[in-house]
Amino acid sequence: MLSQAKIGALSDQVAMPEYDRTAVRPGIVHFGVGGFHRAHQAMYLDRLMNDSRALEWGIRGVGTMPADQRMRDVLQAQDGLYTLVIKHPDGTLEPRVIGSIIEYLYAPDDPEAVLARMTAPATRIVSLTITEGGYHVNQVTGEFDPDDPGLQHDLEPGVVPTSAFGLVVEGLARRRAAGVPAYTVMSCDNIPGNGHVAKKMLTSFARLKDPELADWIERDVRFPNSMVDRITPVTADADKEALADEFGIEDGWPVVCEPFTQWVLEDDFGGDRPPFEDVGVQLVTDVEPYELMKLRLLNASHQALCYLGYLAGYRYAHEVCQDKLFVDFLLAYMDEEATPTLPPVPGVDLDRYKHQLIERFANPEVRDTLARLCAESSDRIPKWLLPVVREQLAAGRGIERAALVVAAWARYAEGADEQGEPIEVVDRLRDRLVERAQRNREDPLVFISDRDLFGDLADDERFVRAYTSALASLHERGARATLEDLAR
Repeated sequence: MLSQAKIGALSDQVAMPEYDRTAVRPGIVHFGVGGFHRAHQAMYLDRLMNDSRALEWGIRGVGTMPADQRMRDVLQAQDGLYTLVIKHPDGTLEPRVIGSIIEYLYAPDDPEAVLARMTAPATRIVSLTITEGGYHVNQVTGEFDPDDPGLQHDLEPGVVPTSAFGLVVEGLARRRAAGVPAYTVMSCDNIPGNGHVAKKMLTSFARLKDPELADWIERDVRFPNSMVDRITPVTADADKEALADEFGIEDGWPVVCEPFTQWVLEDDFGGDRPPFEDVGVQLVTDVEPYELMKLRLLNASHQALCYLGYLAGYRYAHEVCQDKLFVDFLLAYMDEEATPTLPPVPGVDLDRYKHQLIERFANPEVRDTLARLCAESSDRIPKWLLPVVREQLAAGRGIERAALVVAAWARYAEGADEQGEPIEVVDRLRDRLVERAQRNREDPLVFISDRDLFGDLADDERFVRAYTSALASLHERGARATLEDLAR
C-alpha cells in the first residue's frame, strides 16, 4: 500500500513529492476531499511545494458525510498520499504522487478536533468543494433554505456542529471571540458567483444563530469567487489495477483526470495566500466572464450530451462526442444559444474554446460515465442551463436546443431508457423527480411545473411549445431521430 515509507522505492516513471513532507505546516482546512479537489487545488499546492514554496500551506482535509469515512480510512492508511493519474488521449498514463494533504479528519468522529484546526491562527483559508447542493440555495428564490436536517441540528443552542456550514460558522465565531483574524472562505464549486453564494448562505445561516456574528462575517470575512475546471471521472477498479500493473503502486483510492486544468481565482483574500499565480492559476479582479463561459459552455454541454446520449444507448461521454450528430448538436447549442448570453471573456478565443471542449469530452481514456454527468441534475440544470433559457427568451432568441435538453432530463427521469432498461436516477430529489416524470405522457407539463426548480417557465408559451414538442418526439421517435429532425 502507498505510504510515506514506500514512495522512495517507486519506479522512476512516477513523479513524487520532492520536498520534505515533515516540513509542511498546515495553512488550509478543506471540506470535501473528493476526486476533484485532489486533481485540482491539492495538485496546485503540491506543484508549489515541489518548487520549495508554500510549505506553510499544507491541507487538512475534512469530511462530514457518511461516504467520507472511506476517504478517511484510505488517506490515514496512506499518510495522506495518493496518486493523481493524468490520462492522455493516446493512452499514455502520467502518474504523480501528491503530498500536499497532511491530515484528514472525519468530522462526526471528533468535531471538536476539526474546530481546533479551524481556530488555529495558522489556518488562513477554509476551502470548499461540497457540491452544488451543499450551499442550501432555494433554486427559484436564490435565498437560503435551512430545512436540511443537519442544518437544523446545528442551529440548536449549545450543540457542537457536524455539518460543513455549522463547522465553518462555529470556527469563525470562536476566532472572533478569541480575537483571531477571520480565515478566508474559498469556494471551489461549480456555482455562478460561488464566493458570493457562499457568503450569502453562510451569513444567512449565521444570522439564525447570532445576528451580531452574521454582521461580522458580512463585514470582515472574504469570500473570493473562482472558476475551476478539470474533468475528473469516478475512479474505476480498472484504474487501480492499471496503476498497480504498470507502475507498481498499490493505491486505495487514486484519482484519474484529463490533461487540461484551469483555475481562475479572484484575488480577494483577508490575509496571506499561496502564490498560486506561480503555478498557472489566473488571479483576476473579476471572475464572472470566465465563470459564465465555463458553466454555460462546458457544464451545460455536459448536460446537453448526457441525457440524450444515455437514452440513445451510449454510456460514456467520449462515445457521444465521437458521433457527428451529437457533436453538431453540442456545437449548435454552444454557438446559437449559450454564446449569445456571454459577456466578452478577456484573453479567450471562444470559438477555439468550444472546439477544445469537444476534444476534451472525446478523450477515450478518461472514460467519463454519462451516469456521473446525469447525477444530481436538480442542482445543475437550474444553475447551468436555465439561465441560458431565460436570457434567450428575454432577448427573443432561440431556445429549441436547451428546451430539448430539459425534455431529455424529464425523459431520463422516467427511469427507463429507450430499450426499456432501468435507469438509476441519482439525485437528492430523486423520488419527487421520478414521480413527476412518470406522469409525463399523461401530463406533458408536469415535470416543468415544479416551481422550486423551474420557476415560471411552465407559463412561458414559447418555452412550453419547444419543450412539449421535444418531449413528444423523444417518446415517439427517440433521441437520435429527434436530433436528426433538429439538424434539418
